[in-house]
Amino acid sequence: MEKAYRYRFYPSSEQEQILRRTIGCVRLVFNKALAERTEAWYERQERVDYAQTSTMLTSWKKLEDLQFLNEVSCVPLQQGLRHLQTAFTNFFALRAKYPNFKKKRSGGSAEFTKSAFRWKDGQVYLAKCSEPLPIKWSRQLPKGCEPSTVTVRLEPSGRWFVSLRIDDPTNETMPTIDSAVGLDVGISSLVTLSTGEKIANPKAFDKHYQKLRKAQKSLSCKQKASRNRDKARLKVARLQAKISDARIDHLHKLTTRLIRENQTIVVEDLAVKNMVSQRVGRVSRLEATGEPVRVKNPKLARAISDAAWGELVRQLEYKALWYGRKLVKIDRWFPSSKRCGHCGHVEYQLPLNIREWNCSNCGTHHDRDINASRNILAAGLAVTVCGANIRPDGHKSKGQLQKTRKGRKQKPKS
Repeated sequence: MEKAYRYRFYPSSEQEQILRRTIGCVRLVFNKALAERTEAWYERQERVDYAQTSTMLTSWKKLEDLQFLNEVSCVPLQQGLRHLQTAFTNFFALRAKYPNFKKKRSGGSAEFTKSAFRWKDGQVYLAKCSEPLPIKWSRQLPKGCEPSTVTVRLEPSGRWFVSLRIDDPTNETMPTIDSAVGLDVGISSLVTLSTGEKIANPKAFDKHYQKLRKAQKSLSCKQKASRNRDKARLKVARLQAKISDARIDHLHKLTTRLIRENQTIVVEDLAVKNMVSQRVGRVSRLEATGEPVRVKNPKLARAISDAAWGELVRQLEYKALWYGRKLVKIDRWFPSSKRCGHCGHVEYQLPLNIREWNCSNCGTHHDRDINASRNILAAGLAVTVCGANIRPDGHKSKGQLQKTRKGRKQKPKS
């Protein structure tokens, strides 16, 4: 199984100079290739692929004002073009948006394949660097494993990280246990388990919100392209990195615990992006196309983003694959909160501010989150055991009058 081990390292002044130059060249080549491909399509209706951009790179290196491209390793430049090709492939397959230009303030990365680095005595020697990377080995690589790809990343906060991709042959499957749990994610309680336990949301963003707001206001007052603005930007980036580290650390501990204690984990397949934003009608600049516009949800966008539900499910997915557990996703439209876990009755309306309610059919008292997590577990087990559908199949009578999109009724089908 392919895995990536991520470490922080502290380059020397010479290594940092070389790596910054390499990352800058990768960014330049990526942006130039993206501009060429965009221009070729809009002006000549031509599609440019990776092979053509690789030929362009050879010609760019011969230009007088781009001679510095020859001072760095050619492998990260070629890898940058391959990443651009992957971005366009995902765009045409409707899996991602159109590729964006890379910005210097966002840091950057450079990928080195086997021909551009050397692994010797447990140390990494990159091309153009005479000394090994001073990596802080927080954990050792599995025995007998050598990295196939090395990716160096510079974060906006100024921290350096290196990722070593390896092919890990070790079997980390955990012993099978007879335990299953349903998860209902939330904001006040990050996760509510079907066992009745509620795990509090650390709210990492709220703890540093005032400091971050003060730092961002200070950044907005600084003159552009000034040294003081760079210092203020670095301060904001460090605060954001601190928030991100606290959030990720809590999620890793939580997901590892859930994987160790349960054989089957059931979650809802939530569209977090749609929950953060909401669709509105036409606006002036898009009236001609009539396309709906998505804007931030003013009430819950920040709280949902801080909870990081998508990252929680992502970690559960790959950890379940590593350790031999099973993750089941149920339909996002399954009425887990509105359904009575005792009699199955579904309430017509149940606003978010109602955290406890009584079933109108049987009178059972429910805690909203605990009831939802138990319904999620029951639905997930039904799918696992007998392959049942989460929602009943729609059924319409043969002679029913159906409405079209424009509201006109159709004749009954014969």
